[in-house]
Amino acid sequence: MESAGQDINLNSPSKGLIMGTSLSDSPAGAAGVATPCALSGLSQEEHEELTLELSKVEEEIHTLRQVLAAKEKHAGDLKRRLGLTPLEELKQNLTRSWHDVQASSAYKKTQETLTQASQRTSAALSTVGTVISRKFGDMRNSPTFRSFEDKVGSMKYKVVGGVSDEGLRSPSEQSHP
Repeated sequence: MESAGQDINLNSPSKGLIMGTSLSDSPAGAAGVATPCALSGLSQEEHEELTLELSKVEEEIHTLRQVLAAKEKHAGDLKRRLGLTPLEELKQNLTRSWHDVQASSAYKKTQETLTQASQRTSAALSTVGTVISRKFGDMRNSPTFRSFEDKVGSMKYKVVGGVSDEGLRSPSEQSHP
C-alpha cells in the first residue's frame, strides 16, 4: 500500500525516496545486497550529489515539456483563428520545399544538364532523320528500285488489266464521249 509520505511522481526531485529515506538506506542494502554506490564505485556523498543533480535536471525537463506543450497549444489556437488548416499548412510547406529545391545548386546543375542533353538528342534525331530521308531518295533513284517498281507496275497491269480512267466510267458514259 501507498503511504501518505510516498511521492509517486516520476519527475519529482524526490523520486526514489520513500518517507525521507533513500533506496540505499533501505534494509536490503544492509543485508549484503550491492548498493548503487558500491556498483558504480562512487562514494555515498558523490552518489547523493549526482542523484540530486539528476533530480534537478529531470525537473527542468518536465518544466520544459510543460512550456513546450503550452506553446504548441497557443500556436494551434493562433493557426485556427487565422484559418490555417492542416491542408493549407501542408500546401505551404510543399510550396516552400519545392522552391528550396529549385533554388538549390544541385537542381540547377541537373536542369542545365538535362537541357543540354535534350538539345543534343534533338539535333542527333534531326540528323538521323535527314540521313534516312536522303538514303530513301537515293534508294528510290537506284536501278534496283526502278527495276522493282517496273515489275510491280507490270504485275498491276496484268492483275487489273489495261483499265484507265475511261474504264472506270459507267457503260452509258463510255458510249457517249
